Amino acid sequence: MNVKEQYWKYSLVVIILLLGTIIFFKLRPFLGGLLGACTIYVLLRGQMRHLILKKKMKRSRAAVLLLSETILCFLIPLSLIVWLLVNKVQNLNLDPQSIMEPIQHLVSLIKEKTGYDVLKTENLSSIASVLPQVGQFLMGEISGFAINVFVLVFVLYFMLIGGSRMEEYIYDILPFNPKNKRNVLEEVHMLVRSNAIGIPLLAVIQGSIAMLGYFIFDAPSALLFGLLTCFATIIPIVGTAIIWFPLVAYMAITGDWGNAIGLLIYALVVITNIDNLIRFILQKKMADTHPLITIFGVVIGLPLFGFMGVIFGPLMLSLFILCVDIFKTEYLDVKKQRWIT
Repeated sequence: MNVKEQYWKYSLVVIILLLGTIIFFKLRPFLGGLLGACTIYVLLRGQMRHLILKKKMKRSRAAVLLLSETILCFLIPLSLIVWLLVNKVQNLNLDPQSIMEPIQHLVSLIKEKTGYDVLKTENLSSIASVLPQVGQFLMGEISGFAINVFVLVFVLYFMLIGGSRMEEYIYDILPFNPKNKRNVLEEVHMLVRSNAIGIPLLAVIQGSIAMLGYFIFDAPSALLFGLLTCFATIIPIVGTAIIWFPLVAYMAITGDWGNAIGLLIYALVVITNIDNLIRFILQKKMADTHPLITIFGVVIGLPLFGFMGVIFGPLMLSLFILCVDIFKTEYLDVKKQRWIT
């Protein structure tokens, strides 16, 4: 390769990286829809091939059929959950005075007994002023959610239509030998399926069990906090405790000590342990992903990809480890063997 060809080659690489970076940042508001379309495509590609190859159905008709399945089985239920959550938050009594009074009483009691001021009055007031903005924030997010749902449906249709050509193109440009290409694609397929099915399943089961405890121990707005617990399962380390612990504390400071202690025991014994049990079962049934990869993957993925980061964060971290292992096997181990011989 002469100097001119090297110049063309590296200039093209720079142009690709520059344009790719610009496109990525411009498409960030729609990243949830794009990644959601990729996720659902991985789940539906087997059905698509069956309809085309076995049932001899036209590709466009099969795509419309699977798109209808996606809307009915996934998008409509998810939209109903989001609508219910926003509706509950809007109807929730977020009167700052009624919420802060028991907290101020508890702070005054601690200061009287110990002489330590847990929270200053001005800090409590600033916290209380934020509470009415919660519903407004959620309403602002609804428009972004609706746009991403439209992007998901639109992109998924064309992915289903041109799925085979798209997969062949990706297979050709992967910088690996055929064996490693298969390993990488199998890893992607396995992790996407595992997270796309396992995480919502875990959220529904754990949220339902938590909601049952909220009803048993007479927690306020049990349905709302049950839905919030479903979403809290994706948060690394703290998980559902970010919902039930403040709820227990609120019940305690409002004087409902019996139910507060009962809910605390229920949460520690049932909710926490059912989380570990379900994760263990799902890992054995699906992808046996190391817990550290899941935790740090979610931490990395949520700021980058939003909600879809719970799927693509662990995937990105797993692919990084896989690429390091491929590099070690293909280059470092080969050089080591040559050096030994």
